[in-house]
Amino acid sequence: MGNPGDYTFIRSSHPTGSPALGVGGRGPLVIAACASARGLAEAVAARYRDLSAARAGAGNSGPGSPQADSLPVLLPDIEHSFSDTETGIRLPCHVGGSDVFLLQCLYNPAEGIGVNQNYLPFLLAARAFRENGAAHVTAVLPYLAYARQDKPTRFRREPTSARLLADLSVEAGIDGLISWAPHSTQLRGFYGRIPVHLLDPLNMFLREFEHFRGQDRVLAVAPDAGAAKMVSHFGRELSVDFAVVSKRRPRPEAVEVTSVIGDFSGKTTAVVLDDMISTAGTVHSVIQELLGRSGIREVHVAAGHNLCQQAALERIRELHEGGALSTLVTTDSIPQSEAFRRLPFFQVRSLADMLCRTINRVHFGRSVSEVFLRD
Repeated sequence: MGNPGDYTFIRSSHPTGSPALGVGGRGPLVIAACASARGLAEAVAARYRDLSAARAGAGNSGPGSPQADSLPVLLPDIEHSFSDTETGIRLPCHVGGSDVFLLQCLYNPAEGIGVNQNYLPFLLAARAFRENGAAHVTAVLPYLAYARQDKPTRFRREPTSARLLADLSVEAGIDGLISWAPHSTQLRGFYGRIPVHLLDPLNMFLREFEHFRGQDRVLAVAPDAGAAKMVSHFGRELSVDFAVVSKRRPRPEAVEVTSVIGDFSGKTTAVVLDDMISTAGTVHSVIQELLGRSGIREVHVAAGHNLCQQAALERIRELHEGGALSTLVTTDSIPQSEAFRRLPFFQVRSLADMLCRTINRVHFGRSVSEVFLRD
């Protein structure tokens, strides 16, 4: 991705032939952000401009081309707080008829801002755009909070909280959703008839561990049954064997490995892939199990999201200092805390390019899946 001729990024033209990079059939393109997503929104908008200029070609990328009014409008400062802690939303310009992509990082450990504090500004912003005439409002929520509450715990009296937040989002005014590496794909059904684009982390994982392709010593590991399908695709694509861990939770936030299914013969390196690291209880238990029953000496971990919890920091640091964990790779779906960023073996991959290309294709009414067909 990033090749100027890449067909996964689209340009259109005004009838006069001048560039219309941010104007599709859905209206002028607006990339907006609540406070916690400001940095990510700025990165997405910058990437959009870079790809637009690259697609225009070297001959059309000088001063004044593409035209300023054809580029996406960036609105990164629409959220503020009143003295009583109420959230205020104010749009700085006319948005009537616009195609708005509203970014929000629903969890922001870098600033100590929790999920509930971030969800309300997102809902209010969606309503603000709708009440002020936006033609479309697509929510871009890289980390879809409450996704793990997609059904009540068995034999427990609990709400389906993920469904409630979906209902609130649609009622607030969104008519589309883009999210990254969700905990459960059944969330798609909670949003009714609106289009939902759930971006898969498989391509990112494949790029990250391409250097292991075809190596007999490498084993891809699914830390639970939920990750088994994705890890099996990963293993087949890179021509490495894979294993699946079976686990149970005797109590909340506690993990107990019950079995591991796979052939460990001759394996010295494990690649553990998961959608999320919360307290790192699963990662810690899985790595301890791998080291205790096989010849595994080197472990690499990649996750779509890292929640930056203190318990995870301590467990991850312990694993690395003990020589078990070589690298941990995640994304900026959640603003990463400084404590994690200081870890020398910790790497963060930006979602700006993928989100930019996805926004571009939704804006022009094209297939989002094509973003994942080439790298």
